[in-house]
Amino acid sequence: MSWTALLALAAGAYVLKAVGPVLVGNRQLPADVTQALELLSVPLVAALVAVRTLDGGGKLVLDARVPALAVAAVLVWRKAPFPVVLIAAAATAALLRL
Repeated sequence: MSWTALLALAAGAYVLKAVGPVLVGNRQLPADVTQALELLSVPLVAALVAVRTLDGGGKLVLDARVPALAVAAVLVWRKAPFPVVLIAAAATAALLRL
């Protein structure tokens, strides 16, 4: 990708972000749209985490990150504090790689 295209895309993104509040003003989004947007954030983040964990350049990679992700998912489900989730997942991956 050329620098010109990259700068044009960045400028376009900036213009869209700047124009949005001006066009919308003080109007509120409909309740259905707001609810749909709130529901989309969780599966989108989960999909990004899964892709970053399992993708090995076009191949499925099952290494120490998979059990660490499972440990983190269980701890999040059990509502553990974030530092506990982070340390437990890192410790799981480190022990498996040892």
